[in-house]
Amino acid sequence: MRTARLIGAAAGIVLTLAAAAPAEAAGYRYWSFWQSDGGGTWAYATQGPATARPADGDAIGFRFAVSEDTGDASRPSAGPDFSAICSGVEKKAGTKRVAVVVDFGSPADAPRGETPPAPALRTGCARVREDATGAEALAAVVKPLRYDSAALLCGIAGYPAKGCGEQVAETNPWTTEGMPTGNPTATVTKPADGDGGPSAGIVVGGAAVLALGGAAVWKARHRA
Repeated sequence: MRTARLIGAAAGIVLTLAAAAPAEAAGYRYWSFWQSDGGGTWAYATQGPATARPADGDAIGFRFAVSEDTGDASRPSAGPDFSAICSGVEKKAGTKRVAVVVDFGSPADAPRGETPPAPALRTGCARVREDATGAEALAAVVKPLRYDSAALLCGIAGYPAKGCGEQVAETNPWTTEGMPTGNPTATVTKPADGDGGPSAGIVVGGAAVLALGGAAVWKARHRA
């Protein structure tokens, strides 16, 4: 009886340690919006494309990916090079030129059952009226655009076909439970010691508890 209680306690400790392993941080699958003065680096936009009004010579970028937050968001894979993208496009009175970069992202970030359109990276120079928004500049280069009722950009050129900024379900990196089949929504990697997973010392400690339980069983049987 005492042996059974010891084994039960040991198993409980190991199960508790496994449950304590943190779940993979949840993210959101969406089109992120980026801005640049056309010669520098990408900066995450502080407002949406429907209200942002880039100036002549600016660049705007869009990237579809799974991101945890704005600090984790993936930038467009092409730089905001206005001079290259808008080369040969002259400014006309009452208009402005905006370099547009659209990055459809990788298959790993695609919703289940969908793949990024080809080519995955598109650029273009939008010549629009001087007070045009970023959304209007985007529409001048790539169509169609899909928005939700809150004016959130949901799809560019039909991608993705549905959904809008949905959360990617959390998964425990120590199990395969909840992992999607087919085209994955996220890649889960077992973290190394110190990278968010249980430390090697805790795992070894749990193994030691089980070893003690096994030794107790052996001794009980030997006495019998």
